[in-house]
Amino acid sequence: MIKSDSRKKISSKEAREKIQNFFSSLNNRTPKEIKKIKRLAMKHNLKLKDNKKNFCRKCLSIYKNPKIRIKRGIKNIECETCGYISRWKIKKSY
Repeated sequence: MIKSDSRKKISSKEAREKIQNFFSSLNNRTPKEIKKIKRLAMKHNLKLKDNKKNFCRKCLSIYKNPKIRIKRGIKNIECETCGYISRWKIKKSY
């Protein structure tokens, strides 16, 4: 018996548009929705770029009021939900 796939496959361009629409309105998004978008980006080999700095790496919750500290060219963002600290290099502009 042949298994029929009822899900519609989308192109990379459609996936990119879907990701942009998702990140244009981030308020009240659940970690489950963020996980789906990340999976979609990985499936189509798309980069999230600066959008991945809007949510926690560990618990995937959106940063609403995080603790931000800048020290020696590194930006530390502490998640208010789980306490995980994300570290990002700051680009130097001369």
